[in-house]
Amino acid sequence: MSPLLMSVFVFACVFGGTIFGIFLRNTLPEHHLSPATKDVVRLGTGLIGTIAALVLGLLIASANSTYQTQSSQIQQLTANTEYGPETDFARNQLRRVVPAMADRIWHENSSDSRKAEPFEASAAGLSFYDEILKLSPHNETQRSLQAWAINVAQDLAKTRLLLFAEAGMSIPMPFLVVLVSWLAIIFASFSLFADNNATTIGALGVFALSASASIFLILELSQPFTGLMMISSEPLRNALAPLGS
Repeated sequence: MSPLLMSVFVFACVFGGTIFGIFLRNTLPEHHLSPATKDVVRLGTGLIGTIAALVLGLLIASANSTYQTQSSQIQQLTANTEYGPETDFARNQLRRVVPAMADRIWHENSSDSRKAEPFEASAAGLSFYDEILKLSPHNETQRSLQAWAINVAQDLAKTRLLLFAEAGMSIPMPFLVVLVSWLAIIFASFSLFADNNATTIGALGVFALSASASIFLILELSQPFTGLMMISSEPLRNALAPLGS
C-alpha cells in the first residue's frame, strides 16, 4: 500500500475514533460521564498520548535517518563513478554498468516482489571488474592507477550491496496498527467529553488530518526510492558526462 493510501486509511481510523466517541457520548447514561470518570479517562489518555508522541518522534527520526543514509550511499556511488578509471575500456564499461545499476537500485526499492529476488551481480559489472584485473601495468604509475581502479570498483560493489540489503526496510504493519489504535483511542476520548458541535468536529478533523500526515511523512521518508520524496537517479545516470564520449 502506498504512503498516501495508508495515510488516508489512518485518517479514517483516527477520525472514526472521534465519531465513536460522539456515539458513546450520546448513548451512555449521564452518570457514566461524571467528572470522576472524566478524570480517569484523561489520565489514561495522557499516558497513551505520551507514549504515542514518543513513538512518533522516534519513527520520524528513524525514517529521516534511513532517507539520509540511502541518499548518502547514492552520492557515494555517484562520486566513485565520476572519479573512476580513466582508460577507454573502463569508460565504455561504465557507460553500460551505470544505467543498468541505477535501474536495478530503483526497481529493487520499489517493487513488491524484491524480497523474493536474491542479489546477483550484473554481467556488465563483473566484466568491468575483470577487465581491470586483466590490465598489465608497465610502470609504477600504471600499477598505482590499476590499484586505485580496483579499490573504486570494490567500493562501488560494497555500496551497491548495502543498498540491496536495505531495500524494502519499512515500518512493520503490526507496529503501525498499534500506533493507529492508540491515536483512535485518544481521539475517541477527546470527543467523548466534548460538546457535539460543528466547531468541535471540525477541529478534531483537522487534528486527525495532522496525525495522519505525520504517518505519511514517516512512510515517505522510509521509502526514499519511490513517492513524492524520491531520491533522483539523474546524478548517478549522468555521472559519466564529464568524461566525454
